[in-house]
Amino acid sequence: MSGNSFLGVFGKSPFKALESHIDVVKAAADKLPAFFEAVFNADWVKAQEVRDEISKLEKDADSIKRELRIQLPKGLFLPVDRADLLELLVQQDKIANKAKDIAGRVIGRELLIPASLQNDFMVYLNRCIDAVDMAAKAINELDELLETGFRGREVDLVEKIISQVASIEEDTDKLQIGLRLSVRAAETEMNPIDAIFLYDVIEWVGDLADKAESVGGRLELLLAR
Repeated sequence: MSGNSFLGVFGKSPFKALESHIDVVKAAADKLPAFFEAVFNADWVKAQEVRDEISKLEKDADSIKRELRIQLPKGLFLPVDRADLLELLVQQDKIANKAKDIAGRVIGRELLIPASLQNDFMVYLNRCIDAVDMAAKAINELDELLETGFRGREVDLVEKIISQVASIEEDTDKLQIGLRLSVRAAETEMNPIDAIFLYDVIEWVGDLADKAESVGGRLELLLAR
């Protein structure tokens, strides 16, 4: 695909590809609550179906990433550095990878999560996904930023969204501490290996919010330059 046809697919700039990519990444993360609902019910057939959907979305995100990396014309004039754009893409992609890894780890173990922990776990998971959704909202402002020349009220709006991502990530840190304490209290009713796996899964779910904050951070750097 030539540079011209590439831009034909993604609009007047490669920012459309970044927006398409984050939308797929967000869709992968957004499937995790349904996945864990199946896990709570020990419905491993349903859980595998959702896991396959997450895996498909992760592959779709990889395809967009590869296309953008290969086809982004080096001589194309952009208001931002090409390397910064590609690094932002990498940070976005890590979210989809993590969603796939979480589902794969739980399916591989057929990890049972005690009923006493399930509500707190879902509150924590959904808050981490809030961070991903908010990061996607920021990325989807890229076209508007381009139209305004990365100046003015649009920049203020995006910076506010980025700040909200950071605030949500702080919330998830606090929720993670509380959830880990709850797991510790429930260890006596769990298979010891399951407890170890659950601690890992909790950390990986928290990585979703961390990666979302990294996306916001990269976008903020892009704005600053």
